[in-house]
Order: sequence, then structure tokens, then C-alpha cells
Amino acid sequence: MPVAPPVDRRGLAAALAAYLMWGLFPLYWVFLAHLPALEIIAHRVLWCALFVSAWLVWKDGRDWLRRALSGRRVGRLLIASSLLISVNWGVYIWAVTNGRVVDASLGYFINPLLSVAIGVFVLGERLNGVQWAAVAIAAIGVMWLTLSQGALPWIALVLASSFAIYGLIRKQVAVEAVPGVAIESLILTPLALGWLLWMAGADRGAFLGGSLVQDALLVFGGVLTALPLIGFAYGARRIPYSLIGILQYISPTLQLLSGVLLLGESFGPDRAVGFGCIWLALAIYASDGWWRGRLAARVRTA
Repeated sequence: MPVAPPVDRRGLAAALAAYLMWGLFPLYWVFLAHLPALEIIAHRVLWCALFVSAWLVWKDGRDWLRRALSGRRVGRLLIASSLLISVNWGVYIWAVTNGRVVDASLGYFINPLLSVAIGVFVLGERLNGVQWAAVAIAAIGVMWLTLSQGALPWIALVLASSFAIYGLIRKQVAVEAVPGVAIESLILTPLALGWLLWMAGADRGAFLGGSLVQDALLVFGGVLTALPLIGFAYGARRIPYSLIGILQYISPTLQLLSGVLLLGESFGPDRAVGFGCIWLALAIYASDGWWRGRLAARVRTA
């Protein structure tokens, strides 16, 4: 059996940081739960576009946008990815602000399975026997969680499919992580700004409504939106997509713990069985990767 190539450490670190931030997001957005989900999303888009674009102008000059769009099909692919991430954001914010954090975490538990499937069947990546066993155990856990709910888990399915396809597009598009996030945000900015202006005109907007803490949370949400997307896009281009699929279990695990332990959502025995299968699968996959990494190091040394 061929030895797996070494994993890009910077790409791995960037992906890990992204999933840690995403996993802790519910603890941030819950402070804005009293606001409409669309208003929160519009502020995320607007301030993310402003901060990242300003950084690129300062770092690379005003010509950064033309250079970023010079690649083949970059514009069209980023339009598609921006639409997918906006759907993902919308459903996620609605779930968090309506007490459905555990349901959202289920979506991000399903998502890695879709990423592994894309890596294998679309990108031609290969898994060994141990990795296939880990994927199978995780699939059993997700099926158990889905069936135990007794209803179609639409929140989970939308979150899983939208982000899996988003990741595939960002892996294929020939643009660096930071300019890509900036362009995605700029594409959505006219819609976000139009919505916020309409809200303000109808005297329904929350921004500058007298609460400095609320305004700061909305503005800083743009920074928190940009950082994990940049880390994810950087990592997705540098490590195997099937590994991205397994690393994604970090985020929903933290979301689950936040929802149950800190936000008081229910977590019965049925959910415990399904989530236990998924955590076992992650342990198997990670152990196999660690062992193969050490083996590859020994072979290179020899």
C-alpha cells in the first residue's frame, strides 16, 4: 500500500484554526439573538467586505482586485461560492438565534461525509481501508441521528450541502484565500447594503440605535466572519480534501457542547449514541493519519 504524502503543516494549522472559530461562533451570535437573522447576515457581509478590502488595499495596493480576477473563470466561480456561503450563513444564523444550535451542529457533522465523498468521487482522492472504516462508522452515526429525530432535518441538510459544495469550489478556483473572501463579500455587498438601508428607512434597523455594545458586536462580526473563511480557503488548497472532511468534525463538536452545556438545549440518549459513533470515527481517522505520518518520516529518513 503506498505511503501517504506529508501534509502541509501551514494548511493544516489554518484549517484547524478555522474550525475552532466556527465551533465557538454560537457563543458570539447568541448575544444578537434578538435581532432578525437577515439583518445580522447583512452586517456580516458589509463589514467583512470593508475590513478585508481595506487590508488588501493597504497590503497589495488598489490593483489587488484586477489581479485577483485575472485567472480563468475566477469571477464566475466566486459568484457561485458567494451565493452558497450566503445561504449557509442565513440558515446558520437563523438556527442559532432560534435555539437550534444542536440541529445546526448535526448539519456540520453531515458535511464532512459529503466532503469525503467529493474528495473520493469528484477529485479522485484515495482512502485506505482504515479510513473507509472510519467514514462508515461516521455515516452510521449520522444516519442514527437523522432517524432518531423523526423528521427531515432540513437545517442540517441545507448547511451540509451548501458548505460542502462551497469548499469544492474554493479548492478549484485559482485565487488566494484573502482576495477570494474579499471578492465573495463584495459580490454580496449591494444586496446587504440595500437591505440595511431599507431597514433604516423603515425605522426598523438596529445599528446606531443607541446600544454601543450591540453596534460593536455587529461590526466585529465582520472580522470574525472573515478570519475562519480565510483559514479554510487557505487550508483547502493545501491539504487533501478528504482530510478537510474529517477535520470538520471539530466545529460541530464545539457547537454541540456550546448548545448543550452553555445554552441549555436538550441532548438525550439517542443523540449520545449517534454522536459517539462520529467521535469514534474521528479518533480512528486521526490515529491512522498520525501513524502514517510517522511512517512516512521514517521512510524519508532512511
